[in-house]
Amino acid sequence: MSDVRIRFAPSPTGYLHVGGARTALFCWLYARHTGGTFILRVEDTDIQRSTEESVEAVFGGLKWLGLDWDEGPEVGGDYGPYFQSQRLTVYRKYLDQLQASGDAYYCYCTPEELDQRRQQAQAEGRAPRYDGRCRHLSEEEVAGFKAEGREAAIRFKTPDAGTTIVKDIIRGDVSFENEVFGDFVIYKSDGMPTYNFACVVDDHLMKVSHVLRGEDHISNTPKQVFIYDALGWDLPEFAHVPLILAPDRTRLSKRHGATSVEEYRDRGFLPEAMINGLALLGWSLDGETEIVSSTELIEHFALNRISKTGSVFDIEKFTWLNGQYIRDLPLSRVVEAAIPFFQEAGYISSPATEDELTRLSAIIDSIRDRSKTLVEMVDAASYFYEDFKQYDEKGWNKHMLKPETVDILKAVAARMADTEPFDMATTEERFREIMPELGVKGGQLFHPTRIALSGRTIGPGLFDIMVHLGKEKTLERLGIAIGRVEKELSETL
Repeated sequence: MSDVRIRFAPSPTGYLHVGGARTALFCWLYARHTGGTFILRVEDTDIQRSTEESVEAVFGGLKWLGLDWDEGPEVGGDYGPYFQSQRLTVYRKYLDQLQASGDAYYCYCTPEELDQRRQQAQAEGRAPRYDGRCRHLSEEEVAGFKAEGREAAIRFKTPDAGTTIVKDIIRGDVSFENEVFGDFVIYKSDGMPTYNFACVVDDHLMKVSHVLRGEDHISNTPKQVFIYDALGWDLPEFAHVPLILAPDRTRLSKRHGATSVEEYRDRGFLPEAMINGLALLGWSLDGETEIVSSTELIEHFALNRISKTGSVFDIEKFTWLNGQYIRDLPLSRVVEAAIPFFQEAGYISSPATEDELTRLSAIIDSIRDRSKTLVEMVDAASYFYEDFKQYDEKGWNKHMLKPETVDILKAVAARMADTEPFDMATTEERFREIMPELGVKGGQLFHPTRIALSGRTIGPGLFDIMVHLGKEKTLERLGIAIGRVEKELSETL
């Protein structure tokens, strides 16, 4: 195993969104490519917004994608606990160290005071930043604040001048002027550490070698560098991936449609397709190849090949990819993924019987070439499991309302009634005998029969439909269609 240790550290304040899933995927791919360790750490110090439901949603999303972690919740490891809320005594130790060295101090400013100063700075055209007024409080001032009942936060004493350069694997060297930061809070008055402080402590103690995260965190990185330096710790390597963009090139958000992994799972996307699609948002194998398996991704993934520019999330592209995977994956895998959707529709029992699975496999094999999602697949298979109420109107008017249709369908019904065995080869052989007998062309025979049996103009092969429906249901639907055609034709006379 290599020395690479890379972590995905979500904040459980909602679902696992597309951007977070891609970050997790890139971390996982790099760990697997290098033979390193993929760590899952839950950053749940936001006690107001973190929920157990969100934790389960994140875990569920990662598991569905197949992103297994080597250390973290549920699997353990040598550097736990892996929930930040369970590490408060750890943070306190290093907080005390920073205070003892003079790199951190108590701040008694109230939120109202801070907001007032922020508004004043904006009104004066200055960038809002903490002015450091609590850096050198006297004992009397501290006693006065405590008497008022003020709760103190703890701030880090930021360098007033100079430049900090962040070395980034993707973006290169990024320079920041220290004076723009001001003294930032590392411990809140509610006794919880802030992101920048807890993140540094955990990454160091968990021996994280690479920090890969979204580029929205790059402005946090200099602050973290300050803390690393103050504690005398070596820096990990940083890599900040560009944000995922909506089609209008704004930041992807809920208003652009489904953004959580769970939503795409529920829409009938396969995890294999999601992995492929997410990987291509900012990374590519050769700039042209679009179907890339997880095995190929692991083999070729490299951080320095991640794009520096944002990638547009194209739902049509993801849907196309999903259709390719539905078509090309082993049938058993597609059936496995489809079972819950067919159970939810009430088409098969839970658990499914062996006969149900055998029939389901045959049906899916006949329709998957035209299905882009598992939800579409259920709809495409619906007439195999329940009687339909309507026929495709355009197809009905075009192919059914002709004087010869009744005779054609009656001939089909008669021929199918004495067809044995009712299998693919025999039904096709007997069906095609009708054309020369009636003197009709293939379209005159096939189109009305397909509509009569499925209510649709497109779908799997006609003989697949017959066999999957079975003789009894085939004859029943032919009879219903014949009756309706006769009725509608009579009404036009």
